[in-house]
Amino acid sequence: MAEGTVPLLLREGVHMTKISLGKQKSYIFKLDPDQGQIIWQSKKLRIIPIENIKELRFSSDARYYRQQFQLAQDYEDRWITIIYILNGAYKTLHLIASTKDVFCMWGITLRKLYAIRQELMTGLGNEEIRHAIWEKQYWTASDESSDQKLHFDEVEKLCRRLNVNTSTDELKRLFQQADTKCQSFLNFSDFQRFVKLLKARPDITLLYKKLCCSNDGRFGFSIFEHFMRHTQKSTLTRPALLELFTHYAKKSDGSSDASLPPSPPSPGGPASPPARLLSPPLSTSPPSDTVFSQSLTAPIDVSMTNIAHKSCPSSQPPELVMSLDGFTSFLLSSDNSAFIEQHGKVWHDMTRPLSEYLISSSHNTYLIGHQLVGSSTIEGYIRALLHSCRSVEIDVYDGDNEPMIYHGKTFTSKVAVREVCEAIAKYAFVTSPYPVIISAEIHCSVPQQEMMVEVMRDVFQDALVSAPVEGRMTLESLPSPEHLKGKVLLKAKNLHVSENESLRTTEVSVDPESSSTETSTDSDVVQDIRDERIKPRAFEMDAINEVKDELRKARSLFDRVRGGHSRNMPGVAALAVPTVASLATSEPPARPESRDVSKVKMSVAIASLLVYTVGVKCRGINKKEHYAPEHMFSLSEKTANKMIKQGVVDLIKHTRTHLVRIYPKGLRVNSSNYLPHRYWAAGAQLVAINWQTFDLGYMINHAMFQRNGRAGYVLKPLALRMHDKELLSRHTQHSLDITVISAQQLPRPKDSLGHEIMDKSMVDPYVEVSIHVPDWAHTLHNQSSSSSATSSSSSTSSTGRLLSRRTNSVKNNGFNPVWQEVLSLPFDCVGDMFDLIFVRFAVRRDGDNDEEPIAVYCVSLGSLAMGYRHLPLHDTQLSQYLFSTLFVMCATN
Repeated sequence: MAEGTVPLLLREGVHMTKISLGKQKSYIFKLDPDQGQIIWQSKKLRIIPIENIKELRFSSDARYYRQQFQLAQDYEDRWITIIYILNGAYKTLHLIASTKDVFCMWGITLRKLYAIRQELMTGLGNEEIRHAIWEKQYWTASDESSDQKLHFDEVEKLCRRLNVNTSTDELKRLFQQADTKCQSFLNFSDFQRFVKLLKARPDITLLYKKLCCSNDGRFGFSIFEHFMRHTQKSTLTRPALLELFTHYAKKSDGSSDASLPPSPPSPGGPASPPARLLSPPLSTSPPSDTVFSQSLTAPIDVSMTNIAHKSCPSSQPPELVMSLDGFTSFLLSSDNSAFIEQHGKVWHDMTRPLSEYLISSSHNTYLIGHQLVGSSTIEGYIRALLHSCRSVEIDVYDGDNEPMIYHGKTFTSKVAVREVCEAIAKYAFVTSPYPVIISAEIHCSVPQQEMMVEVMRDVFQDALVSAPVEGRMTLESLPSPEHLKGKVLLKAKNLHVSENESLRTTEVSVDPESSSTETSTDSDVVQDIRDERIKPRAFEMDAINEVKDELRKARSLFDRVRGGHSRNMPGVAALAVPTVASLATSEPPARPESRDVSKVKMSVAIASLLVYTVGVKCRGINKKEHYAPEHMFSLSEKTANKMIKQGVVDLIKHTRTHLVRIYPKGLRVNSSNYLPHRYWAAGAQLVAINWQTFDLGYMINHAMFQRNGRAGYVLKPLALRMHDKELLSRHTQHSLDITVISAQQLPRPKDSLGHEIMDKSMVDPYVEVSIHVPDWAHTLHNQSSSSSATSSSSSTSSTGRLLSRRTNSVKNNGFNPVWQEVLSLPFDCVGDMFDLIFVRFAVRRDGDNDEEPIAVYCVSLGSLAMGYRHLPLHDTQLSQYLFSTLFVMCATN
């Protein structure tokens, strides 16, 4: 991040034109490499921190915006669009450079700075670069007179900005200790010494001394190996541990052993976690007494007599020891990551049928806000796809000249199908090579359906999966993600799929209850509100009333026929009154208001694109109903809850071989999310999330799909894939024990202009740890034990179960608060599905319990490494803070 990487012209500022709705104005834009900011002065000084940037688009990549502003193509080769987050919201900055040279200079430089920050924001590691950026950033900010000197008042001001809880006398002592030349100011090298004193880690020093106290204070390989095996639960081989040790250790004369490779070797096979993993995933094998026996409060046994595998002289160089600095570097490195899959590689078996994976999915992807009045745009697709979402949604209606995408019967804006398809084609495989499923709700006429197909064929070309409708081979099972790499699949309800119906252009009614999208009309919302207030027995009463209603209608029709109308209605005499048994296995009738839904037709061209993802109506899950492997149905959150309550084991069996999609209920007009792990635990693969809302549901979804190299496909737990009743009925009790030790450099909040809010009182932080468990204790476990039994306490909510514990608060310290508190969270697990249990760490300000946390970290329990770990902290939009961490010790038993 040296100043030389940013041309002087950009540091001093250049004129560029800022484009906004109905306005174009020229400002001087500066690029500050030390502060890591884009700066310009309008009515107020405005700042975009580079770490807040989500995407950079230049020239033709930003064409969509230029066209939205109706500006000439002449501007395209100088156009810059910066997408960033400030104050919890996505924002865009559109610029036109004054010349092509300025454009190229900005493009090259900004990409470099952005790439450095992005690499630092993907977990821990790169500690030297991270530290250098921190020093330069705060040195430049503190040197207000720009004389390359920091006097004590400037240092004191810096410490207050950093939330350092230290007395003035203590700060003066540290200042004088760093001022080795007694100049009454600090130059940059003095400042570096001061920072090292300020950032001292007594918690790590205490741990280091405790580990090596029995070995004359020397931290040799035997101490390291014992620590890794017994505390960190490492599964690395002994040679790999030795290689890791030598990377962070120094020879006894103090020089680094630079002749050895910097990191342990990579694994051999793709179907197992890399050898770099320092802690075994809880989900890879049934829990054992060995894995869960570590006690947080028990002293670390470092006696040489208890260290297994005593080293021989040939395998342990006697002159190598790990210093306190080396041990600190190791604890802060990616080699000691809290996230087991930090390596970012795809390691799951990707050759299994699609039905064996959880698939990252989006609901109403075109919306970036409210469900009723939000904007429809390609941005939602780009954001989702760049975060490895593999299933996006389109709702297609007739446009004036071409099919359009928007949320029907609402006030949302519209976006053309072609624009959306072009965005999908451009971004589909940037972050993951595995197939993208377009879930379509088609409401347009046959001519515009055929236009839609033409657009898809033109844009996606060979990537689009299609097959002739007639003469298709019968599928035995679904293809794998590996087989469909780089492919785009269309999923829509096939209106031709019904019993004894020939293939033709068919006129049918759209059934909103089985659609892939539940339109949030007023009547739907009112109905949902009523449903939310239903008493426990109301579901049974509804079923009885529906049967009675059907019998009443059938009897009325029969009476009319008997009364003489049968002469004018051939075939009606054969009408049979439905039995209770037949009605119980069928879908409930449409509500009266839905009978007037306009008729729509389906083009054969659409059917030709429905190959492996053919939408059908859910006719129930029982032995009488047969679904082909390619048949999939969509369930609303509300319907899925009822189905889970009635028979989750049946749903799990169905989803072993078939895809099922879940989508939010219509009541969620503010685009809130359910907690997806409830539906994953029932086997559903495509659990659609509102990606524009950064709530707990989004956070859990994000944590799940950080796994497996962020491929967007994660193998289901074994219990959901295998026909093993014993595994599925295994119900175990555990405790997650977290020692919250300390935090480092908690961030100050920023305002909408990007400035730190300095007038807020000093933070009094505490840590809240919560564990989120699917509510399987009253559903899956009970039903698998006895398939005929249904628990009366089974909940139809979408929340799962939550248990939280918190520390005490530390007064007036946001820089290096220390807690040293143990939090124990008991939990249960069914079928060893630890991957579906999620742990959330939230750092909060005491007294602001209802406000958003200062920082968060969320991870699947199956991916959380045990032992001493630094958690990289994120803001509530899940952007990682550059310098903020939480030091914890994790254990399960």
